[in-house]
Amino acid sequence: MEIIKTFDPTRIRALAVDLDGTVLLPDTTMSARMTRALSACIARGIQVIICTGRALEAVEKYRKPLGATGPMVYFNGAEVVDMPQGTVLSATLLEKDVVEYCVELSRTMGVYYQAYFPGTPDKPYGFFMAERNTEEAAMYFRHTGIQAVIGNISEALAAAPAGCIKSMFVSEPEIHDTLKQHLVNRFGNRIYVARTLRTFLEVMDGRVSKGAGLRLAMKQRGLCPQDVIAFGDEENDLPLFSESTYSVAPANAKEQVRKSADLVVASNAEDGVAAFLESAFQL
Repeated sequence: MEIIKTFDPTRIRALAVDLDGTVLLPDTTMSARMTRALSACIARGIQVIICTGRALEAVEKYRKPLGATGPMVYFNGAEVVDMPQGTVLSATLLEKDVVEYCVELSRTMGVYYQAYFPGTPDKPYGFFMAERNTEEAAMYFRHTGIQAVIGNISEALAAAPAGCIKSMFVSEPEIHDTLKQHLVNRFGNRIYVARTLRTFLEVMDGRVSKGAGLRLAMKQRGLCPQDVIAFGDEENDLPLFSESTYSVAPANAKEQVRKSADLVVASNAEDGVAAFLESAFQL
């Protein structure tokens, strides 16, 4: 590991960690080594702040074994939730007209699309809806363990009291630029569009980012940027880097992310973040 910028590990009070592509293996499991490293940090009094594009319900299988508690960042920052009690501290919704336009694009271009509706008293985790039960929906289920509700998104949206938490196109990456251009031309900075995995193009409210979510989580935890190291691999993780004193990217990260990080470690397949934690904190 070539250290570009040094830091004082005794000053660090929290880790802001992305999941997919960063602390999870390529098969989306968390290795025993990574689990031990993060748990050891928590035992030392170093807080673990999960900052992910995933929904809360798709994160619990990782959070619970770690014993990580406190405000966590979900849906790329669209929700900040205090765990394990599940108190929603912030929810920034995507407005209905944006979702309607995404539905139109999906139907016109034949691209799979899904929208996440916020929780209600009878469905506290919320739900996500797709209009077709396709291989993309099956792939998302395999990735997250969450099953899509199949139905008419426009009708569900009309019945919803507010907008959606976020929405997502799933397609080959070459289609993403076309989709993004349509959306930006129509809505400008009202929206935040980010590629989060190779085939995932997510659309959220323009006020949303992992950085904004982390700021709120840090405030709730009594932390400042000098207390936090951020770990990430995709473009949606870059806002985490700007909110933290030090940033780490695995070798599999996108080029822009590697260039922005203070340190590049071994890939997620090699448990690079776990190795860094073991070395930095003498675990």
